[in-house]
Amino acid sequence: MNPSRPYLLRALNEWILDNHLTPYVVVDAGIKGVEVPSDYVSNGQIVLNISPGAVKGLLISNDALEFSARFGGVPMQVYVPVQAVMAIYAKENGQGMVFGAEPGAPGPDGPGPASSDSTSSGAKKPSLKVVK
Repeated sequence: MNPSRPYLLRALNEWILDNHLTPYVVVDAGIKGVEVPSDYVSNGQIVLNISPGAVKGLLISNDALEFSARFGGVPMQVYVPVQAVMAIYAKENGQGMVFGAEPGAPGPDGPGPASSDSTSSGAKKPSLKVVK
């Protein structure tokens, strides 16, 4: 089966917007293919506001989350493979979803089943912080 993460991202984004709240995504900036402004990455993660007022051309496909936005006044095209999205939540109340590994989903380094080998090789396990 296809990974469920892109479908859940689209649904939760719509749900958050329908409730007149602001959708934020937490991204693991260390995943291969992630294109985000490195100046805003903290502890290997970046939190992005994906509301219609903050981004242009938001596309959540089965492969990636893409949009253009301004960071410090500088326009940038953002590209985030869906497996790099760690969570989506509403800024105002924190309601949303944190994602874990999904069977059959590409791992951080590319296609293939997600593996727990990365934690045994000394890699740091992603963590999630509440941002207010």
